[in-house]
Amino acid sequence: MRSFSTISDLISLAKENCSNISEIVLSYETQKTQKSKKEILEIMNQRLIVMRNSIEKGKKNNNYSISKMVGMNASKFYSFISKNSFLGKIVEKAICYALSVSEVNACMGLIVACPTAGSCGILPGAILSVSEEIGLPDEKVVLSLFTAAGIGMVIGKNASLAGAVGGCQAECGSASAMAAGAVLELLGGTPEQVGHAIALALKNYLGLVCDPVAGLVEVPCVKRNAFAAIHALVAAELAFAGIESIIPPDEVILAAYEIGRLMPKSLKETSEAGLAKTPTGKRIESLMNA
Repeated sequence: MRSFSTISDLISLAKENCSNISEIVLSYETQKTQKSKKEILEIMNQRLIVMRNSIEKGKKNNNYSISKMVGMNASKFYSFISKNSFLGKIVEKAICYALSVSEVNACMGLIVACPTAGSCGILPGAILSVSEEIGLPDEKVVLSLFTAAGIGMVIGKNASLAGAVGGCQAECGSASAMAAGAVLELLGGTPEQVGHAIALALKNYLGLVCDPVAGLVEVPCVKRNAFAAIHALVAAELAFAGIESIIPPDEVILAAYEIGRLMPKSLKETSEAGLAKTPTGKRIESLMNA
């Protein structure tokens, strides 16, 4: 199996081998690590277990982070949707799960950084809400994580996954693209549709700044994870319906790189502008530094 460096490569390899993108990434991992397919699948299964555990922990969390800015919103939302529902189960689960994982991260719990800790709730929120409601086996869910991983590898190679380099488009934007592609494969879409889902998700996050209050990955990061998980679901459903991105995914990724390069340092995880410098943001920072 030859290597890949673009989304186009992944799509072409999948078509050549009459397979899904997940299988291309899985084969790549076995060659790169010299581990058996069974070993690689088990490693990814362990990541899935961590995701599920962080969701369950977050749903029941009754603690705040050290800063007191984050905590108990996931449990509050979980309680709310158990009695009220107007967005639909998949959407509500995605919101709840994304909040749960992100709050566990803020409270120093164990999560899977996919692709980063600051965006850790987006992928599990999207794929687990869909897989549970549709009733998909864990084998398919694990494979979808390879699709997400392949997408993340391409973005990391051609743009960035770090808020300090590319703003939050590099973190939540990348995670949303990874989740959209993974969900599309879960739904049974084609590799080409996966590409469109990636493009649709990422291009609508272009220019998103990283402006954490008090320099902590909490505000606006945790709630942003919930929005980005839903964003991924919208991109996946649009692509699954046959709606295409006019701009190809690889060109969207290159645009993200260029936008990140042009973005001022003050908007790239330095807390020198944006929400971090609002009156409330500065007050919280002063309290944290007191």
